[in-house]
Amino acid sequence: MNTRRLRNSIFLVITAAIWGFAFVAQSVGGDAVGPFLFNFLRFVIGSIVLIPVILVKDTITHGKDKPISKKDYKTLIIGGILCGLSLCVASNLQQLGINMGTPAGKAGFLTACYILIVPILGIFFKKKCPITVWIGVVITLAGLFLLCINPKEGFSINASDLVTLACAFCFSIQIMIIDKYSPLVDGVRLSCLQFAVAGVISAIPSFIFDMKADISQINTVISALSHKEAIIPVLYAGIMSCGVAYTLQIVGQNGLNPTIACLIMSLESVFSVIGGWIILHEALSSRELIGCVLVFVAICLAQIDFENIKKRPKKS
Repeated sequence: MNTRRLRNSIFLVITAAIWGFAFVAQSVGGDAVGPFLFNFLRFVIGSIVLIPVILVKDTITHGKDKPISKKDYKTLIIGGILCGLSLCVASNLQQLGINMGTPAGKAGFLTACYILIVPILGIFFKKKCPITVWIGVVITLAGLFLLCINPKEGFSINASDLVTLACAFCFSIQIMIIDKYSPLVDGVRLSCLQFAVAGVISAIPSFIFDMKADISQINTVISALSHKEAIIPVLYAGIMSCGVAYTLQIVGQNGLNPTIACLIMSLESVFSVIGGWIILHEALSSRELIGCVLVFVAICLAQIDFENIKKRPKKS
């Protein structure tokens, strides 16, 4: 592995770690200010953080990625709105699931199921779904059974886990929208706009539910943000998870094999368990840990293209 690939791989490991530990920030921050208000704040901060990134990027590239025509602007705006809508729904479902009781580590693995859902949804858009994905689906179902089903409670499933699984489906839709629009527009601008849209929309449920539709609750919110239990998770999720991690992802994926990149970033689920264990002192049962391992194996398996590996010419 050359120096550039090694550097980019390290960037993606850092990205996965930032996103994984963000589940801890979501757990603590959501409890402190409310799930919807937490997302409103993180997305607004994330959008603001990316503005200087865009300006620096334009300076370095001499504005090469700037939209020029009305069509370019229209594509960027439509893509940003659609991405923002899907991101808003997915993230708020995820945050709600965590606040309802799904541990940070488990939430990380349940959310990571989008990596399996995306290629399955792709079938409806005439995209080929390799056999490894179907095998991964079966393994994931076994892992989810161990993670989510409670045999001691009549094989019931927690409502919080169902909500978190629903977020994985919504993230799959968001990824497919990004897949459509990212080749057409500047990725950083698209991300900045989607964060802004997601933040604005999240303001509505945050005012209705977290602030009880009472404008005077702003003082309570400001008071809550003066405590480290609220402000540190909000800043981490906004600056690190949205701004820094996204930028590192762009740099890290440049010139790196997409399969390897996805495999590295799927470590996010592992870091979510580590973060929950170290910071929140969450303990998963042996049954749940086995479920996590099965889901992670399925995620890795789904991203390996064995057909292309077989077709690759052997070195003489």
